[in-house]
Formats: sequence, structure tokens, C-alpha cells
Amino acid sequence: MPTEIGRDEVRRLIEGGAQLVEVLPADQYEEAHLPRAISIPLTELKRETTSRLERDRPVVVYCYDAQ
Repeated sequence: MPTEIGRDEVRRLIEGGAQLVEVLPADQYEEAHLPRAISIPLTELKRETTSRLERDRPVVVYCYDAQ
């Protein structure tokens, strides 16, 4: 179930081994993304594209938008 979390919780989860998924389009991912983030654009987010995620580790999905 998706849950909005703050920066401190994201840090805690990442330190604990969570996977980071950036959902902006690939070209925007290339411009700037968080270290170790995986690119899965929102329009491509489905069973096939998420199969590389480890099911036993938390997943943090984010979208950096400077607007």
C-alpha cells in the first residue's frame, strides 16, 4: 500500500536496504537522479518492468520535479 513519507524516513529506509525507483521519464532520470536509484518511468510501471525489484526489500518510489 503506498504511503507518503518524509526525507528522514526515506534515509532510514535506504540505509536499511530499500530500493529507490525514480518514475520520471528516462531523459529526466539521466539529467538528475538520486544515487542508486532505478529508472522505471511511471508510464512503464507494470509487472514486467518491476520484475527486477527484490520482493523482500522495501521500495521507495519517488518523482523529483523541480517545478
